[in-house]
Amino acid sequence: MKKPNPAKDLYKQMRLLTCQQLWEEEVPRFDRATPRERTDRVAVVRAVGVVFSENGTGEQKANARGWLRGLLGDPCEKVRRYAMAAIPKLGAGPGEEAELLGLLRAAERNREKKFLGRALEKIAGEATLREMEGGGFDLQTRQKVQANVARAHRPSVICMERILSDCAGLRIHLRGRRGLEEIVREEVDQSPAARGKFRVVEVRAGLVVITPVAPFALADIYALRCFGAAGFVLGHAPGGPDSIDAWAALITSPLSRKIFGTFTGGSIRYRLDFAGKGHQRGAVRLVANRAYAACPDILNDARGAPWTVSIHPAGAGSFLELSPRLNPDPRLHFRLRDVPAASHPPLAACMARLAGKGIDGIVWDPFCGSGLELIERALLGGARGIRGTDLSAEAVEIARENLAAAKLQGVEAEFACRDFRDYQRVPGLGPETVSLLITNPPMGRRVPIPDLRGLIQDLFAVAAIVLKPGGRLVFANPVRVAAPQPSLELQSRREVDFGGFTCRLEVYLKRARHTGLRQTAG
Repeated sequence: MKKPNPAKDLYKQMRLLTCQQLWEEEVPRFDRATPRERTDRVAVVRAVGVVFSENGTGEQKANARGWLRGLLGDPCEKVRRYAMAAIPKLGAGPGEEAELLGLLRAAERNREKKFLGRALEKIAGEATLREMEGGGFDLQTRQKVQANVARAHRPSVICMERILSDCAGLRIHLRGRRGLEEIVREEVDQSPAARGKFRVVEVRAGLVVITPVAPFALADIYALRCFGAAGFVLGHAPGGPDSIDAWAALITSPLSRKIFGTFTGGSIRYRLDFAGKGHQRGAVRLVANRAYAACPDILNDARGAPWTVSIHPAGAGSFLELSPRLNPDPRLHFRLRDVPAASHPPLAACMARLAGKGIDGIVWDPFCGSGLELIERALLGGARGIRGTDLSAEAVEIARENLAAAKLQGVEAEFACRDFRDYQRVPGLGPETVSLLITNPPMGRRVPIPDLRGLIQDLFAVAAIVLKPGGRLVFANPVRVAAPQPSLELQSRREVDFGGFTCRLEVYLKRARHTGLRQTAG
């Protein structure tokens, strides 16, 4: 049976109150209480910090901050400790920092010093940084204080155009959806930006490994559009008790420092992540502290760090991967808005490449969503006209906005809120008018589709009518049914991970004119 926790239960009650209720009822009650009662009701202090930080006005926060500062001198150590933890939530400044530093100098018990240090980690400025020079701070607090100051005074940015040279043997992981690896490999081999700078050395499920053969910039990697995330392999570490030291050594290795230094403007900050293992706070603290002790200029910081160091299991050991955290992704500058069921962007880019060369004419997406497939195909060239249809008026408007943001030259576009079977009412669509039909149709998972198989069969029927001879149909097929129309010839099929389930990406070629179909499908 679970043991009762009165303090936790009281906090849950206080957490539901408004700022006004806390300030007018619970705070005065706490102030009038006896020392014993204050200890029993200390959860009120925590609740004030949380509720006022989330819902308080500027004036209410200032009043609460003043009250909490007064509690820093309370005779009860527990009350002082709760006040220390609550103050940073309310936007503490130099005044609170100075008061906490004064308490730290006077503190005699290590427990109180520890909690003062934790509070200072969150609000520290130059005063705390100067104080650290005299010692008295543990490694974790020193690093967090330094990161806090660096975040404020030396903002970190990823430098896409800087050139990394002398990088022989460096391995770069291009990660993406399982089943798309060969498309990523093909893009590396054929892309003008990557040709002569990178070579594919390995292909595994969901992963393409490349190595540079010439100096390169991050912009050269992100000129590739078919991968999801990129990471530099820092090296391998053995398993067992030596892993902590080995990981710290890789984070601060000459290779790591070179990559960090080349591609970072401002302070060097990273977030440590154990791939596939969830939160590992204890291990993160140990690794980060040892790395900081070896190189104080490389700071572990979970708040907006521009880099992630991921630890991936590999056999009996592990390997470390250093990845830029690019938000927004520079490849998606045009994606102003999205829709809930939009395609995964690298998947849209892969589908656009699957269409191949020689596309010259109208490109139509019957379920256009936010327009990603259409834009990706237009970026590859050959699309003189774009047509997008969707049953959602909001999606159609979003697709229009995104296409405008892409600033494509010489591409005429028309979007309509319409069922794709009603295609003849869309300007420019009719029998044998479309060079490429590209789409990621509804899968029936987020929005129920009464007859998904019938929907796909209708899509095949419409494709057979609207495609020109030599035109292509590229789509994600959620049902295991092939085109019954003899004019649609299957060119390729691959099983792809769609984020928890497998779907088939298929490419069909319109072989020749076929007039035997009833055009009432539209």
